[in-house]
Amino acid sequence: MRLLISVTMMLLICSASYAQKQGQDKDWALYSRYAEANDTITVAPKAVFMGNSITENWLKFHPDFFRSHGYAARGISGQTTYHMLARFHSDVVALKPKAVVILSGINDIARNSGIISLENIMGNIISMCDIARANGIVPILCSILPADRFSWRPDLKPAPLVVELNGMIKAYAQEAGLEYVDYYTSLADENGALKEGLSKDHCHPYPEVYVPMEETIVKAIEKVTGKKGSKKRRK
Repeated sequence: MRLLISVTMMLLICSASYAQKQGQDKDWALYSRYAEANDTITVAPKAVFMGNSITENWLKFHPDFFRSHGYAARGISGQTTYHMLARFHSDVVALKPKAVVILSGINDIARNSGIISLENIMGNIISMCDIARANGIVPILCSILPADRFSWRPDLKPAPLVVELNGMIKAYAQEAGLEYVDYYTSLADENGALKEGLSKDHCHPYPEVYVPMEETIVKAIEKVTGKKGSKKRRK
């Protein structure tokens, strides 16, 4: 019996050590995801889109939109505002854009990085804005898209939290004199979900949903940057 306990303890210690080693070796914020793409940029993008799977899918579905407007997309599926804040310098500041489009917060509500209050989510978003402005980059804040459920967290009911966080984002944008882009209102039904026919999983929009979003965001970017051409990236 003692032998069995000793062996079990050894296995647990080895497993814990291995898990710790794995965590130490992991690129937690995925700095490497866009490292090569960032290195190839010679002309600063007019705007960088910072976000999660909503932004990543946007680039996947409509790459020509970004290419034709001189935009860069730096979305990574599953990421929270913690991840985005961590890689904000390498994926936004270092590219020297005129503006950054921040669309974030839904994965925080889904607790992808653990439980976090709306106030702390907002704190991460504000920190990204502070870093952008300190580097001469104009932040554009976007509302979170409607979501009434998460396929990966069926126990959570996000709809009211999305409404509340969007209210906080809008209020901060108004207070700070920043452009706020409201995607939520035109996409939400009466229950705070994406309208019928706009999504398969109630969270990620179909490709065609991005078309009116593009029209809206282009106007916002042109408003805050003017219509001057892109500048060369400063080394």
